Amino acid sequence: MTVSPPSSQQSTSPNPAARPATSSRLGGVPVLAVANQKGGVGKTTTSVATAVMLAQAGLRVLLIDLDPQGNASSSLGIDKSSLVRTTYDLMIGRARATDAARPSGRDGLDIVATSSSLAAAEIELVDIDDRERQLQRALVGIEGRYDLVMLDCPPSLGLLTVNAFTAASSVLVPIQCEFLPLEGLTQLQRTIGQVRQHLNPELVITGVLMTMYDARTRLSAQVVEEVRRFYPKELFATVIPRSIRLAEAPSYGLSIAEYDPKSNGAVAYQRLVGELIQRLGLPTPA
Repeated sequence: MTVSPPSSQQSTSPNPAARPATSSRLGGVPVLAVANQKGGVGKTTTSVATAVMLAQAGLRVLLIDLDPQGNASSSLGIDKSSLVRTTYDLMIGRARATDAARPSGRDGLDIVATSSSLAAAEIELVDIDDRERQLQRALVGIEGRYDLVMLDCPPSLGLLTVNAFTAASSVLVPIQCEFLPLEGLTQLQRTIGQVRQHLNPELVITGVLMTMYDARTRLSAQVVEEVRRFYPKELFATVIPRSIRLAEAPSYGLSIAEYDPKSNGAVAYQRLVGELIQRLGLPTPA
């Protein structure tokens, strides 16, 4: 099994563990985009699990749901019918993150939730000048309020994701342990490279996370080794297993840390949180 390596123009960032990804534009607050244009790779599960666990560890976290499907919002039990300000308001310039953020019902974790109206934002953004920086402008004012901002991106490389990359200091890329998700890596890397070249030279890949690992199959191990060949520094040591408990948790409006904290999936995400704290240079929990 092979996947085309990234070209020299698409080369990955320096070792992220050696260079914490913080945003000089937001007073040093790291902004982490969780992104992959392939759906069903565990992107939202990763966003929600890590955000909740970091908050449980004592950090102040803001999670912004940038996916029109609103799965991150639903996974945290947010009633989307009661929302006053949403991610849509950020994207059309009607509100800032400080206005739209609301408590998630968990200490230390706020969320800018979304609804299906966000789908219209990409159409409306076409007529806005400097449209790639709408989210970056909406984040002004969060300095000092949070230790980390997380962006749960949609499964596409459209304007919403480009806005996330322009506003972010780093990207976390979840990849399902199957062959087809590998094929989109080059396109994702190309988009990140273009954003770095034209919009956000500070952007780095903080890490590549292998998800839905099935120890019973050779394919999972082969995919991990294939990714390690091209992303040896970016690949997280943690591998997220395929788990029915991870799949069940969102239907209860809970993260895996709340639904079954002793499950294999929860333990794996707890290890990932430890790696993230180190790579992003986040405050060490007491």
